[in-house]
Amino acid sequence: MAKISTTQRSTIREEFPNLARDVKDFPVRDGEEPWTLAEVTELVVLLLDDKARYTEELAAADAELSDLLRNSGDGAGDDQADYGSSALEREQELTLVNNLRDLLAQTSHALERIRKGTYATCEITGAPIGKARLQAFPRATLSVEAKAREERR
Repeated sequence: MAKISTTQRSTIREEFPNLARDVKDFPVRDGEEPWTLAEVTELVVLLLDDKARYTEELAAADAELSDLLRNSGDGAGDDQADYGSSALEREQELTLVNNLRDLLAQTSHALERIRKGTYATCEITGAPIGKARLQAFPRATLSVEAKAREERR
């Protein structure tokens, strides 16, 4: 486990006042050990760091996209290849912005589930998501079975 700074510890206590109590109620799958406060704290730190990074990256990507859109006609001339290249660049930047928005929303949702004490519970079935799954992908909201059903549709 990574060392948690005093500032991070203070932020966690402030933003997640019931974490020590709630962690005891986070469900686990058969054969898994119960969640510990240290495990959940580590995930919270990871998610908070990701949220800050995604927010920063999104602001930069939004600014870049705005600049591309504002200057979309500048310097392209009459060459169709220039127009196509500009359109491709705008499309790539728009995709990046949308992906960052999705990751930020998923991260915020995971933090909110921890805050509410509903983390580790599948949003569709109500079954435990599983510690290994959440430690690999802390933004997961569905159990493996529910995710597989969703992907088949």
